[in-house]
Amino acid sequence: MPALGSLIPPWVLGAVIMIGTMLVVLAMYRWLAHSLIRLAGKRSAFLQQLLRRGQGPASAFVVIFALGVALPAARFPLAITLMIANALLILFILTIGWGAAIAMDIAITLYLRRFRTDVEDNLLARKHVTQMRLLQRVATILLGIVTVAAALMTLPAVRQYGVSLFASAGAAGLVLGLAARPVLSNLLAGIQIAMTQPIRVEDVVIVEGEWGWIETITSTYVVVRLWDLRRMIVPLSYFIEKPFQNWTYQSSDLIGSVFLRVDYTVPIDRLRAKLERVVQANPQWDRKVVVLQVTDTPDSFVELRALVSARNSGDLWDLRCAVREQLIAFLQAEYPQALPRQRVEMAGSPAREVAAGAAVGATQSVGPVSGDGADRRTSARQPPS
Repeated sequence: MPALGSLIPPWVLGAVIMIGTMLVVLAMYRWLAHSLIRLAGKRSAFLQQLLRRGQGPASAFVVIFALGVALPAARFPLAITLMIANALLILFILTIGWGAAIAMDIAITLYLRRFRTDVEDNLLARKHVTQMRLLQRVATILLGIVTVAAALMTLPAVRQYGVSLFASAGAAGLVLGLAARPVLSNLLAGIQIAMTQPIRVEDVVIVEGEWGWIETITSTYVVVRLWDLRRMIVPLSYFIEKPFQNWTYQSSDLIGSVFLRVDYTVPIDRLRAKLERVVQANPQWDRKVVVLQVTDTPDSFVELRALVSARNSGDLWDLRCAVREQLIAFLQAEYPQALPRQRVEMAGSPAREVAAGAAVGATQSVGPVSGDGADRRTSARQPPS
């Protein structure tokens, strides 16, 4: 009776050996990893989260190691053994790149833990978060390119045509450079933004006439969260090539203006005193700037400008609205005559005025009417239409 081993094809025995070894080693690793994660969870939830994030590359390393150890015992034909070994080498290189990307992300996360962006004075924190996250995205792209290139160089066909590829790199590089100019310009703009930082995460900006916050900075574009929760997607190169407003470039403190158009009879001193009382009672005022000035005097009204300051753009917006509402209510209640009005000059017909003057002179025997033909002008005040 033939032995059982002689009835089973050799490749099946080899596959069973490799898969069995992989499953045993992977099960041992999972048990050890879960034990370490539970132990870390008793000490720090953050450390537990970091260990879980590294499970993917670690599991891949364990599988590749187990298959590599079991490959000689499988006794495949030489060609198949070399093919499997080459595939394991490629997977090992790709796993190294994957693990390096995750390790870099974990290191940056640990570094950024010392900075908080949920406080009022968060300029330094936003600076570091923007710089590190943007550099991380650029480094991840470069790491991916290097990893894939290293994996492809393990293939004999790629190494064979390497010389010809380098020989034609000049013309190919020119063509690819022209085709990928937007991608390369955004990539270089990302490096420049990370170094110079004209924008940072949670900066308050005005872009294309829209007011909002910098929500996300990727390697190719920026997401601006507008005031009404819309999202504007802007290429990175925009912030290098075109002007825009950054309200929090140096600090989050801002000064805002409130304009009022009132009548010439407005009591400036009383309105100034009312403005000081309004901002002092408002918790959103940072107790730095409160000014009321006459900035213009057109024909029919007086333009007043109130300057107030706040700790950030959100508080400033609410403070400006409150100041505007309360000053208007004060004028309506105390000085309604100081509200803006239009002055209209009424001019009568010269012939009618002369005739009317002559009739009055003949009836009442008063002095003669002036014959210079000048219009008699009266001033009337009425609310604007």
